Amino acid sequence: MRQVRQPGPPVAERIQWVGARGRAVSFTVPAGLPLLEAVRQGFAAYGFAGGVANIAGGALGPLAYVMPALSATPDHAAFYSETYRPQGITRLSTATMTLGVRDEAPFFHCHALWTEEGGRKSGGHILPEETVVAEAFVVDAFGLDGADFSAAPDPETNFKLFGPVSTASSGATTDRRAFALRLRPNQDFALSLEEFCRAHGISHARIRGGVGSTIGARFVEGIDVEPFATELTVTSGLIAPGPDGTPEATLDVALVDYTGALAQGRLVRGDNPVLMTMELVLEVMD
Repeated sequence: MRQVRQPGPPVAERIQWVGARGRAVSFTVPAGLPLLEAVRQGFAAYGFAGGVANIAGGALGPLAYVMPALSATPDHAAFYSETYRPQGITRLSTATMTLGVRDEAPFFHCHALWTEEGGRKSGGHILPEETVVAEAFVVDAFGLDGADFSAAPDPETNFKLFGPVSTASSGATTDRRAFALRLRPNQDFALSLEEFCRAHGISHARIRGGVGSTIGARFVEGIDVEPFATELTVTSGLIAPGPDGTPEATLDVALVDYTGALAQGRLVRGDNPVLMTMELVLEVMD
């Protein structure tokens, strides 16, 4: 399996996790608000401080984003590009978001694919500070109670990354057991989730959110993404018993690589290692 050497030593705990409760909710983000504040308000209306979201369409403008890029120094295994600000209204095709806390304030980590005004298709990492909702749209979300994602320095990758942390219950209404997860680098995305589910007695689960990067990508459709640095969004993910009765992950994703090429499809199990991080929530269906 492909590997990328990180600047710092690997941490022993390869899967960070916190058990929690949660609930699927949906809300409309209004035009004119910064995307960060609009999403924060949507979660807060249900009593949640944060969680994860899947967005199937929406309009942003202005939009600011970066793409994956090669690192100019040995301080990072990969880096990010200059900031791009396309003109006019950008229309999302698919996006996933983690809403958490950075520097004691709300913050999000969001990867998406979209079509810019004029028809150019692109994707990348949306910057919360400069991105505004252009037209109202619906967000499907999963709020967390008892866990949050908090950004902290990560010595392995030398980035400040979201990871799950335990929090006091807010008293929000919940109806599902859930786990907030972060997968560390150089482990296969699907196999890591399957191992986690076996260890915690989970046979059926749905992936909510899903923001991260893989070392290139191998798809069951036969597509191979060779550029090693990607920004990835999970479009659909399920855990269910495989032919041998043990948990098996089915992961559909969309991504942009550091050359600007886009790809979508179903990941091959056992051949898609994490590059920097993978954040997600497992909604337990058992």
